[in-house]
Amino acid sequence: MEPGFDMQRLLEQAQAVQQQLFAAQQELADAEVEGTSGGGLVRATMNGQGEITALVIDPKAIDADDPAETAETVADLVIAAIRDAARAAAELQQSTMGPLAQGMPGLPGF
Repeated sequence: MEPGFDMQRLLEQAQAVQQQLFAAQQELADAEVEGTSGGGLVRATMNGQGEITALVIDPKAIDADDPAETAETVADLVIAAIRDAARAAAELQQSTMGPLAQGMPGLPGF
């Protein structure tokens, strides 16, 4: 072993990182982000882990006189809102997990 290498300290650091990782994962599971499209006509809510938890379509997005066109437009708006929410979730994941991905100085392999 290297001089000054302290296995107990290494294990304590690894356990601390594990606890921080668990806390960050829980924070992401509890967090919500929202994506919108069509000026707010469609809103997609997603948790920080990227799971869709809600989708709201404003009735103004629906044109009863042209159901085929409306269906296509609403589908496009839903996709755009989900992409916007996914972008926000990815940013949240990066800000929450990014520091943990850097590891802790002195831990081998991190």
